[in-house]
Amino acid sequence: MEHRSLDRLLRMFGRFVGTGYVIYFALLFSELVRTANLTAWWWPPFAGVTVFGSGVLLGLATFLTDIRWTRVAASVAAISYLVAVCTWVVAWDGISFDVAGHYLSTFPGLATLAAALVWRPGVVAAYLVTVVFVIQWSNARVRQPFVEPTLFADIAFAVMFCTIFVAALLGALRTARILDDTIAATQANAASAAAAAARDVERERFDALIHDGVMSSLLSVARQGRTESVARQARATLDQMDALRSYSVDSRFDRVNAIAHLRAAATDADESVSIEVGGTSDPGTTYPAEAVRATGAALAEAVRNSVKHAGEGASRMVSVTAESGRLAVSVSDDGAGFDPDSIPPHRLGVAVSIHGRMRQLDGGSAVVFSAAGAGTTVHLQWEALA
Repeated sequence: MEHRSLDRLLRMFGRFVGTGYVIYFALLFSELVRTANLTAWWWPPFAGVTVFGSGVLLGLATFLTDIRWTRVAASVAAISYLVAVCTWVVAWDGISFDVAGHYLSTFPGLATLAAALVWRPGVVAAYLVTVVFVIQWSNARVRQPFVEPTLFADIAFAVMFCTIFVAALLGALRTARILDDTIAATQANAASAAAAAARDVERERFDALIHDGVMSSLLSVARQGRTESVARQARATLDQMDALRSYSVDSRFDRVNAIAHLRAAATDADESVSIEVGGTSDPGTTYPAEAVRATGAALAEAVRNSVKHAGEGASRMVSVTAESGRLAVSVSDDGAGFDPDSIPPHRLGVAVSIHGRMRQLDGGSAVVFSAAGAGTTVHLQWEALA
């Protein structure tokens, strides 16, 4: 299932958190250097690399195509901060003190935001309480000779302050998930409605043939007997029924009829479209009618979109490849193009009429490539599953 709204939000907040790490590193670098003598030699470079490095890594991961890298980087950033905070207790020499305290105590909320991007709310809450308790306890110990300890108040304030931002992020992510689920349900309902409409059309065609052909032929036989004109009418009716059978729900298309169906779907949308046919297949190759029809419907929608949006003067080409167990269609134009990621989630045209139709097929897929000023290409494919 696609999660476009959620993924966009994850990228946006991931970049926000990554930028925050860069800013904090610039502001706290002098403190990192100044307090290096409080701990063992290995801890300052270890904390600097793991904490700030993982935060920068999170920001960079949001620019990768696969959103899973953003999720992994967010988990690494959250865990790195917790490890750095806990290892400080081991690395501290126990005899050196500093009135400024632990520099990591300035941004536990930022690390918790990274955790909130990927972890469940209950885990995020436990993480926040843990890191705040450990860092404030460490802070109180290193400042104790100079500052009167107010550990409970510091922990309570830090938890409440961070919770405001974390709760806002969790609420935004929950809203995005609900939006994605609603869009997916709407698309599924629209696809089901389209399939039901197609079945109604088939039923109407069948009913019309029964009424106009079969019933008429039977009545003619009853009234006129076996005349030559009645025989011609009966043969014509049988031919129509054979043709209708080629398009019935349970039938299969041979290669010639499949290509003819796809060609008709394209030319119905644009009579002037150029069509190329390629591929080879074994004799007797057939394709499920559902696969041919769905691919044809998606093809027609892609051509109509090109006619509507590519702009005047744009040329378009349809390429059909029919092979054993595989149908592939490519619709390309040299028109205005667009940014596929800029389509609002509530716009269901491409989502339902192209992506949705092909996703309903076992082995079906659709990919849209486009950019502003660079034309558009739509790839449709059905492949028989083993």
